[in-house]
This record gives sequence, structure tokens and C-alpha cells, in this order.
Amino acid sequence: MSRNYHLSYLDVKRNFRNTSNVPKARKTGERDHVDSFLEEIGADLPPDLDLTVEGIVDRIGGINRRIKRMHDETLDQLGLTVSDWHVLTALRWAGKPYRRKAGELARRADLTSGAMTSRLDALEKEGLVRRLRDPADRRSVLVELTENGRKKHEQTMGIQAQKEALLAEALTDREKEQLNALLRRVMVTLEDRYPGKHD
Repeated sequence: MSRNYHLSYLDVKRNFRNTSNVPKARKTGERDHVDSFLEEIGADLPPDLDLTVEGIVDRIGGINRRIKRMHDETLDQLGLTVSDWHVLTALRWAGKPYRRKAGELARRADLTSGAMTSRLDALEKEGLVRRLRDPADRRSVLVELTENGRKKHEQTMGIQAQKEALLAEALTDREKEQLNALLRRVMVTLEDRYPGKHD
């Protein structure tokens, strides 16, 4: 189901209060808001609705929202927008000399040409990128990551990595490996049916 449909469907499920056949957390300390939600919606739902699957979906969605919040906080702290980050990342992963054609960069950053021009103006003003003429095609513009831009990208990744470490605080090394393996299996199943735009 789509994200918007899923959210509205959850609102409908919150109207149910029968708590039979709902899996309980093993310990009070292990409960999260999803456990409480599943207990609220109960069993008066379509028989083909698997509450265990609902728990997985709701937890993945909740984790994703919190990761996005972490990332937004990091970017705001460093004075970057999400689009700025996409541009810097696309250049950084181009490899030395960290340069791409403006059109290719816009596609990779998922920006229109107008939005790309606006972001490049701002990033160039901050000294994070520079625009160059393509020696192979004078009609084309190359965008290159400056040394300051590379440092800003690495600084952002470092701060974000510290925040993302919170994800694993409750897990042992073995549990992290197991979780990675399970999530990989889910991704492999979904990728063929619902390929990501930038996967």
C-alpha cells in the first residue's frame, strides 16, 4: 500500500480496541509505541491482515522517520539543505577530481535545471563547488567539488555517523549481522517488484 494510504489505513485501525491474539512484548522494558498501537487495533480486522507484518512495517517506517529527522538536524546544523547534500554527495562519489556535467548532476540529485542552477549559485557562493567549461564541449558546464566542499561533505558524514550509531546501541555485533541479513532478504524481495529510482 502507498505511504499515504498506509497512514490513513492506520488511522482507521486505531478505532478498534479488541486486544485478543495480539503478540505481547517479552518484557515491559522492550515495549515501544508500536506494541501499544497493535494492542489498540485488536483482532476485529480483515482476516488476511497479519499483525506481525503490520508491526514490521510500522517499525521500519518509524525508524526511517527518525533517521530522516537525524539527517535534517545534521544538515541544518551545518547550514545545508537536502538538495545541497544531494549535489555534494553526487560530486563526492564521482571520484577524483570530483566532477560531473551539470545535466548529469541534476539527474543524480533529482533536481530540475532551474533548481540546480539555484543550488549551484548558493554552493558556489559558499566556496563548496566551482563551475568550469567542459574542454571537450564548450557548450557544457562541469561542476567540481572544491576542497572546502569535500571537507564539508566529510564533516556531514561524520556527524551523521555518530547519530546513526544510536541505531545499534541495543544490539550486539551478532545481532547487527543478523538484522542486516534479514533486511537484505526483504530488500531483495522488494527490489524487483518496486525498484528504487536511484537504486
